[in-house]
Amino acid sequence: MKRIFDLILTIPVYFLLSPLMILIAGVIRLTMENPVFFKQTRPGLHGKPFTIYKFRTMLNAYDKSGSLLPDKERLTWFGRFLRSTSLDELPELFNILKGEMSIVGPRPLLMQYLERYTPEQARRHEVKPGLTGWAQINGRNAITWEEKFNLDVWYVDHQSLWLDMKIIIMTILKVVRREGISQAGHATMEEFRGTNS
Repeated sequence: MKRIFDLILTIPVYFLLSPLMILIAGVIRLTMENPVFFKQTRPGLHGKPFTIYKFRTMLNAYDKSGSLLPDKERLTWFGRFLRSTSLDELPELFNILKGEMSIVGPRPLLMQYLERYTPEQARRHEVKPGLTGWAQINGRNAITWEEKFNLDVWYVDHQSLWLDMKIIIMTILKVVRREGISQAGHATMEEFRGTNS
């Protein structure tokens, strides 16, 4: 039922927003050159790896020693706009169509985090990762990792079609208000190093 719900919503939205995505891709090409898309391996259902797609928001800028500059210094003005409006997430609609993600679920994080979770936190991978989720409408990047994971596990235990509809509606309101985009003092969210770190 959840998969059918995902497709019913995603297919028309994907085609409706295609012109906007083409426009965004064009601006990225002009302001940051190629690549237009940011691709990265993320853990999906049961931790199975998949390639996530987003619009690129940062430059590939390096310091004198050859290390990437901090996110805050590489984030462009257009990238900042995309993140504040969550438009950088639009290519993930393709991941939903492929069945790798759902509209609602815990956000897909980094592969290296898998070994840093407690057994309870790892339960967030009992469902498909989502474009938005319970944690996103209850703080997003403005809350701690532990709070975020508690909210993710709560969703796993209470998921329903009605809850998904509520989360989608509340997500739209959050995006309009641009709430919880980044953690204080960071361009997005600091790295999760483990609950005991």
